[in-house]
Amino acid sequence: MMTPNAFLTLGVRMARLGLDSQIVVAERLSRFARGDLDSGMEAMRMITEKALALAEVNARIATSAATGRLEHAGPEIVAMYGRKVRANRRRLKG
Repeated sequence: MMTPNAFLTLGVRMARLGLDSQIVVAERLSRFARGDLDSGMEAMRMITEKALALAEVNARIATSAATGRLEHAGPEIVAMYGRKVRANRRRLKG
């Protein structure tokens, strides 16, 4: 069971993930609007990243369930997505 502090921390991390995700979407849409070769490469990268992230999430859930620590899966998944989205944000801004 999550403590109130852990629950609040998870909420803050999810809010940051949501804000960072919106920035990444806006940057990608801006690139797609240009319609150049880089936008096509970005679309391919986006699809590949999503497929790999889904596989990683499934592995984390399976591992957490197998070890009896399913309550830890949510915070770990939010942290994983946060790292990936922040990396995309840095890459797209540069």
